[in-house]
Amino acid sequence: MTPTPRLTLALTTVTLLFATNLYGAATAHADDDPVDPPGTGASASAPVDVDPNDPDLKLPDGATLAQAKVLDIKSVVEDQSGDERREDTNTDVTFALQAEVLFGKDSAKLGGEARSRVAGIAEEIRNQKANKIRVFGFTDNLGSDAHGDVLSKQRANAVQDLLAQTLSDAGITYEVRGYGEDYPIADNSTEAGRKKNRRVEVSFPRTS
Repeated sequence: MTPTPRLTLALTTVTLLFATNLYGAATAHADDDPVDPPGTGASASAPVDVDPNDPDLKLPDGATLAQAKVLDIKSVVEDQSGDERREDTNTDVTFALQAEVLFGKDSAKLGGEARSRVAGIAEEIRNQKANKIRVFGFTDNLGSDAHGDVLSKQRANAVQDLLAQTLSDAGITYEVRGYGEDYPIADNSTEAGRKKNRRVEVSFPRTS
C-alpha cells in the first residue's frame, strides 16, 4: 500500500525583537458559551531581558524596542489531499480533520471513514499518555451564525463520543466546544478555503 503523501508546511523557532517608532468527564458535551481556543491568545513572555541601550543592537536614531515576543516551535504536516492536518508545538499536538472525511453534508452523523481517522488520533493520544483532550468544531461562513454554532457543537460532540469509546479510559477528561465560523484557517471566499475551515480539531498536551 502506497503511503499517503504528506507536505511539511512550516517549522519555526524564533525570539522576535521589533524596532519601532513605527475539560469535563468522558460524557462531556460542547459548552454553550465557549471561550477563545488555545493558540489565539498572546504569546509567552520573553525568557531573557534585552538592554535597549546596547550598542550592538544598532537601532536607527529615534527607534525604540517593542516588547519581545516568543514564538513556539511549530511543525505543520498536512495530507496532500488536505483532509488531515497535524500541528506539533513544544507543548501540544493538534489534529484537524476536514468535516467531509467525518460527516455528510450539513450533518453531524459520523460516516464510514470517521472511525479509522479517529482511531489514528487515539493512538497518538495513547503514545503521548495524554489525559486532557480538547475537541473543537468549526464551520465555514455559509449559512447563519446560529446554524454554524449548533452544527459545530454537534460535530465536536460526535467526535468526542467516538474518542471516548475508542480510548475507554475513565481518567481522561475532555473540553468540547463549538465555534461556528470563528477562527478560520483559510479564506472563506473560495470553496477550497471553506473546505479547510469546516473541520474538527483534537488537541492534547505532548509529553515526549
